[in-house]
Amino acid sequence: MIVSMKPPYNINATILKLITSISEKIGEVNANLMSRPSPQLRKQNKIKTIHSSLKIEGNTLTREQVTALIENKRVIGPKKDVLEVINAIKVYDHLTEYDPFSSESLLSAHKLLMQDIIKNPGRYRDQSVGIFDNSQVVHIAPPAGNVPLLMNKLFEYLKDENELTLIKSCVFHYEIEFIHPFMDGNGRMGRLWQTVILLQEYPVFEFLPFETLINLTQEQYYNALATSDIKGNSTIFIEYMLSVIDKSLAELLNFNNRTLTEEDRLRYFVSLARTSFTRIDYMNVFKDISSATASRDLKKGVEMNFFVKTGQKNKTMYQLNTRIK
Repeated sequence: MIVSMKPPYNINATILKLITSISEKIGEVNANLMSRPSPQLRKQNKIKTIHSSLKIEGNTLTREQVTALIENKRVIGPKKDVLEVINAIKVYDHLTEYDPFSSESLLSAHKLLMQDIIKNPGRYRDQSVGIFDNSQVVHIAPPAGNVPLLMNKLFEYLKDENELTLIKSCVFHYEIEFIHPFMDGNGRMGRLWQTVILLQEYPVFEFLPFETLINLTQEQYYNALATSDIKGNSTIFIEYMLSVIDKSLAELLNFNNRTLTEEDRLRYFVSLARTSFTRIDYMNVFKDISSATASRDLKKGVEMNFFVKTGQKNKTMYQLNTRIK
């Protein structure tokens, strides 16, 4: 019999403030920028996510090389690094199909992520492991024999509907790092599964490469993990991860605040794949431009063969040229 037990952490004022800020930004994203999925944004996110998450683990491939592999082009680089990216692409191609509450789904993702990189991918470890910083031991993971029980308890916690999804995703990420259920790939699995958990409630996380900010703040990331280990609870790590999510959402929303050229706006609008629209629809995406600027943009879009114009004056409509890539 498995006894459900909540992992240790505290909800403090900082965490409450971050949850409020994140919730407000998600509402703004849903109302404006992300009303329809953008194929271009999805691709960009996949590139940033895979590159950043693997770079944290020491992968040496550049973002351009990751892009090439996603486009099925040949890349010259260390065999292991190339294989890590190819495996990650397969996993992220099926991101929305994973069940965040299923240990079988977690193991399936690990098997695909670590295929041909380690022995027996997709299985919990059967050996003791320690985490080293140079020659210094910084973390001793729980005994291998305890891993299945600890993971079962963690999944039971994840199913608790009384806990906030934002909090649960951070806690799960931390606990994967603490339990260290696999011989390798724990860091990338923790980051991956946090996204899988968040996706169930917030579709925007398919377009939010928060791993990029983790990559840029690696020292804070590892300090938050280490401090949480010392304190015996994940509160500090929750604060860190929520701040990363909050900043990532702010960057996503900042799209409409950037100085964009006419062609920038047109190419972004094309990526939204709106088959039929009006000038007002166009202005609802780019809220800071005038009606005259919108008219000039759309005229240029017609000249560039992005759109086909029909009707006159207030009955004017535009259709997307579906042959545009």
